[in-house]
Amino acid sequence: MGGRNNKRKQHLPLPIELEKVTGKVTKAIYDKMKHDQVRDLKKKTAALKQSATGSGRKRAAPAAAQPSATPKKQKQQPAKRKPAAKPESEEDEESGEEPVMADGPDGGWDNAPLESDSEMGDSDAESLDEFDSDDDHVTQQPLSLLSDDSEEEDEDEEDGGVESYDEFDSDDEQVTFRDMEKRSRKLDERRAEDAEMADMELQDQEQAVTSEREVFELPSEAQVEAEKEAPLDLTQVQMRIQEIIRVLNNFSDLRGPSHSRNDYMDQLKRDMCFYYGYNEFLMEKLLQLFTVSEAVEFFEANEVARPVTIRTNTLKTRRRDLAQALINRGVNLDPIGKWTKVGLTIFDSPVPVGATPEYMAGHYMIQAASSFLPVMALGPQENEKVLDMSAAPGGKTTYCSALMKNTGMMVANDANKEREKALVANIHRLGVSNAIVCNYDGREFPKVMGGFDRVLLDAPCSGTGVISKDASVKTNKGPEDFSMLTHLQKELILSAIDSVNADSATGGFIVYSTCSVTVDEDEAVVNYALSKRPNVRLVDTGLDFGRPGFTSFRGQAFHHSLALTRRFYPHAHNMDGFFVAKFKKTSNKIVVGDKQVVPVGSGAKLKQKKKKN
Repeated sequence: MGGRNNKRKQHLPLPIELEKVTGKVTKAIYDKMKHDQVRDLKKKTAALKQSATGSGRKRAAPAAAQPSATPKKQKQQPAKRKPAAKPESEEDEESGEEPVMADGPDGGWDNAPLESDSEMGDSDAESLDEFDSDDDHVTQQPLSLLSDDSEEEDEDEEDGGVESYDEFDSDDEQVTFRDMEKRSRKLDERRAEDAEMADMELQDQEQAVTSEREVFELPSEAQVEAEKEAPLDLTQVQMRIQEIIRVLNNFSDLRGPSHSRNDYMDQLKRDMCFYYGYNEFLMEKLLQLFTVSEAVEFFEANEVARPVTIRTNTLKTRRRDLAQALINRGVNLDPIGKWTKVGLTIFDSPVPVGATPEYMAGHYMIQAASSFLPVMALGPQENEKVLDMSAAPGGKTTYCSALMKNTGMMVANDANKEREKALVANIHRLGVSNAIVCNYDGREFPKVMGGFDRVLLDAPCSGTGVISKDASVKTNKGPEDFSMLTHLQKELILSAIDSVNADSATGGFIVYSTCSVTVDEDEAVVNYALSKRPNVRLVDTGLDFGRPGFTSFRGQAFHHSLALTRRFYPHAHNMDGFFVAKFKKTSNKIVVGDKQVVPVGSGAKLKQKKKKN
């Protein structure tokens, strides 16, 4: 026995790393596979003895065996071994006979290439005592069906464990199924520990930041004066804006004992003017529209360019065909949304969108998504007489003609003669044939031509909704500009109302729109039109998204029907800021005191002349 134990010690399995270096199957693994075949031989011999009693001892030919996975150990009582008896494996060695292995290499197992780790298994590092018992019956199973007991034994083996993440990243070492499950569990445990530590660190940081925020104080007057000469860094200003917003959102708990809400608002205006580059007048006017948190979102949205959008010209093509043609040119695009059937958003294009063959052929118009809205609200019909009072550069005019299918009459007017060059070019390029281009001041237009079924007025405005396109609006708009613009808008909207024929069988509608978000240019102008022209009323725009207009604002009370108007914001709808209102003209006559007045330009004026003649 002593010699046999020494023999076992000499042939214990080598470390896996050394096996990989040598690139050969070691003696220990070879002995194990040979021992498996000897055990199978003994089982067959015993079966033959029982079946053929009385006959002499016969030796069955050894069966071919494949190198198998680590067998599953059965929990049995150990058999008593006779000291004098020798195992048949030793008898085979003494006789010089070795069992023949079916798939053995020609040069012998000592020079055989290294098999995969899944064939070797983790049990190679264990003792060979489990193979010594003649009475042991071991059933080989696939590695995926190994019991939990063997997995627990593998976890207890220090040599089989993984001590660092570097071993998981090794591309050279192949792992067994049991190793993968064990390593996966260890990885999950470490990831859970890392996540727990990260959460604890995040909570500590949040507590530290909260403790610092609780002691926030407004800068003193001396500090404010000093900052005018030596401005703070933009990062510091941004942090102070966030702190002031936090205080204003929970003013009762976080306010300073010696500061009012106006003190915080004044400092917020100064910081936001410095950070975003607005003048104080426009900053105050815009802050009145939103809460302080939403105001920051609005200003941030104005710093980001809106997506490039195009409108399909249905006079020449369909949106599906246009999209396919542009995709074939490598353009990355998508429909704008469910609210429009002709719009496409361009995300990326290898060629300029305004220089493709499809653009030159008039298959589409580069047009902001917000400018679709007033035309959709107007809804021109075929064979109608429609007026666009401020038509250049032609996006809305050509959209109206497309909806009218080149029928009826489309009058495109613009007061700026230079801008009409682009208007005429787009009308020709898109194949519009029912348009008349004219150059009149819109305030005098009813005297020139009247009796329209529908009128679209996209009035000149301050452009506070398109700051992302024209950043100069931040600084070049003052009180005088707003006073002049609102006066012009009020005159134009009255002219537009007077140009419509209330007796139209299909129309009698006026749409007023601006690319501004200020109340002075939107609700205030519409409310003025309702007070001056009682023969019109507001109706639903037909746009199923957007925010309702204001019915009251900072002490001003507007008509309750202004809730039918729609507002659009860049931070909420991902398009330019816009305002849309739709009127329905109910009569061509205006009651002023005890008299009925018929404005010049309406259809009723023409009918009265015919009756007198």
